Amino acid sequence: MKPNNITRLLDQRKIAYTAYELPAEKLGAVETAQYLDVPPNLVYKTIVVTRIEKGKPILAIVPGDHEVNLKTLASAVGEKKLALPTEKEAERLTGLQAGGISPLALLNRGFQVFIDCSAQSVSEIYISGGQRGLNIRLAPAALAHLVNAKFAAITR
Repeated sequence: MKPNNITRLLDQRKIAYTAYELPAEKLGAVETAQYLDVPPNLVYKTIVVTRIEKGKPILAIVPGDHEVNLKTLASAVGEKKLALPTEKEAERLTGLQAGGISPLALLNRGFQVFIDCSAQSVSEIYISGGQRGLNIRLAPAALAHLVNAKFAAITR
């Protein structure tokens, strides 16, 4: 697998990770877990969430076998209401293909990032590597530190 901006960034910051090459088609988190032969609750997906008022979208990092809870996320962010954009809108907002949306690829772009607190009970999680066909395994605390994320109970 050839390095990309994300693997170069992780190397540069000396963050321990393992990169996995996956098929290039769009895989959901549960399919990715099956492919990697790991439990689906360890493969986290990045959900783009939009504010009803003005402001940058939020990235919610949640276990693959869970859904983001917009009410608890809104409360964590201090908003009254949040919305889920369509896949096309999420791609437009991030500039990334669905299946390749990653907080690591959106560093310093003004997105607020929240990671479901379930990640704090495991030593490593798997997330998208910023493009279809690339998955990264790393420590949740390292991810949170790198992308300036907060942990919160944001799933149902």
